[in-house]
Amino acid sequence: MTADTSITDIAHAIQLAVAPVFLLTGIGAVLAVLTNRLGRVIDRGRTLNALLLTEVEPDEADIERQLSVLSRRARLINWAISLCTACALLICAVIAVMFLGSFLPVDMSVPIALLFVTAMTALFAGLVLFLREVYLATANLRIGAR
Repeated sequence: MTADTSITDIAHAIQLAVAPVFLLTGIGAVLAVLTNRLGRVIDRGRTLNALLLTEVEPDEADIERQLSVLSRRARLINWAISLCTACALLICAVIAVMFLGSFLPVDMSVPIALLFVTAMTALFAGLVLFLREVYLATANLRIGAR
């Protein structure tokens, strides 16, 4: 009877962990978008730096302004990536503590709640920084001839 009970307990713990695992999948998708945007910012920065070095008469003021905006965007994305990664790690901790709570005679509800609230706060802050970076990118967008 104890073998069945422990298998049932493990199955129940796995069922409880499924929702946070789906959340991890979503956070992974956000991280993929953020790293892609960071890569594009870095590539554009390298292109502008090369333009400064190769053009006979570059518009240095305009290129420096664009590089400044790219630098701000890269910092925002870097912070967003850091916060979303922290969120993912906290969600992993939630899952681990949920499993521990299933097998230890200790009430883990408060640590689980605190970890989850901290994770959601980090995700919220990361998404706000992402929104700020998108705003900065579109505010400095130029399409067409100068």
